[in-house]
Order: sequence, then C-alpha cells, then structure tokens
Amino acid sequence: MSRGIGFSGSVAKAFIDSKLTPLLVLAALAMGIFAVVVTPREEEPQIQVPMIDVMVPYPGATAREVEERVAAPLEKLLWEIPGVDYVYTTSGPSYALAIVRFKVGQDPEESAVKLHTKLMAHPEVIPTGAGPATVTPKGIDDVPIVALTVWSETQDSGTLRKVGDELALEIRKIRDISDVNVIGGERRELTVRLDAGRLQASGLSALQVAQSLKQTNWSLPAGSLTAGNQEVLLAEIGRASCRERV
Repeated sequence: MSRGIGFSGSVAKAFIDSKLTPLLVLAALAMGIFAVVVTPREEEPQIQVPMIDVMVPYPGATAREVEERVAAPLEKLLWEIPGVDYVYTTSGPSYALAIVRFKVGQDPEESAVKLHTKLMAHPEVIPTGAGPATVTPKGIDDVPIVALTVWSETQDSGTLRKVGDELALEIRKIRDISDVNVIGGERRELTVRLDAGRLQASGLSALQVAQSLKQTNWSLPAGSLTAGNQEVLLAEIGRASCRERV
C-alpha cells in the first residue's frame, strides 16, 4: 500500500529532478558573497554613549553630610533630565561625584547642554559652602585601553612615581594620544614652616601665606588608611601637587 508524499515531498522531488536546482544554489551563493563584500564593516564601531562626570566639592563636610546635602538631591535632579539612562553617585569627605550616563545614540553635545541647563536652573541643589560644580563630559574614547605598571624590588614608591611621571611625558608625545594618568606611588611634598618673627616684620599673616600657596594648588581630604599602628591621611591633589598639613 503506497502513501502520498505530501506537499513538502512534492516540492523536494521537483527540485531534485529539476535542472535549475544547481543554478539556484549558485545564485544564492553568489548573493551571499556579494552581501559580505558590500556590507560596511568597522573593527571598532563608533557608538555614542554620552557620559558626564559632575564633581561638587564641599570642603570640611563629612561623607554623610555630603551624601545627605549634596549627593542625594543632585542624583534626584539629574534623573529628571530627558534621555538619562543611569546615574551613579559617590560621596566622600569634602566632595561628591555623580556619573551620568545617557541612552545609546544620544547626541553628546546636546546631552551636555541639557545637564548644564538643569544645574543652572536649580542652583539650590548645591548648599551654601559647596561647589561650584565641575562638569566633565566623557565618552567611549575616554576609556583607558592600556595600563602600564612600573615596579621594582629595590626602589621606593616615591622613585617609582617619578619614573611613572617621566614615562607619562614620553607617552604623551605619541600621536593621537588623548590622555595619560599616573596612579599610585608617593608624590613629592613641600612643608612650609613659618617664622612668627619674620612674618610680623614683613607684615604678613599665616593666613595670607596659605592663601598665596592655594592660588595654584588645591587639596581635598579623601579619608585615611590605618595600618601597622600608623595612620596615613589621603588627599586628592590638584595642579602642582601641594598638600597642606595643620
């Protein structure tokens, strides 16, 4: 007793017996090769994902005060900006940092303008004694792609820091280098000891000297690290790497 082969079987039988089948296979293969050749490709496609860092200094405030008075209100305000996909805030002694990431495909310049406009329209979000806010746009090209480690079994961290700074100067000379940051090691520190008699003779005060030094330098406390019965004070240093001790 024979059974019908059905529609699928009939189509398969027609192609098996047809002389056009090899031609159709070759045509499909040619179209595939053509699509591979003409389709644009890029090893590193430029995807726009605007990211903006908002740094708000708050000298003298603890991390909890910064979180309650700066970070929390700032995060709530940034979420109101159209196109924002992610907001991450971190609080520390004397500073707050908010990282704002916009949705994929948003225009970086337009995103920065919207964020600036939002901050200017709500100055009350930054309390008295804090700020001004520093807005730094970021992008895919700002993500580090190479990390070099300088180490030694005989040299101290201060010497390694100096070697790292010299290495960074040479790397910056390479064409198309965007930014180079040196992390770690110990920076050089200058301690200024004031003579009360000479200050009085010169008609100066300790506050005037401190203000003069701070015109080209800034320092923000970043907490402390306790190890081996020693407390190491951490600070975020700007410009000429000057740190003030009281």
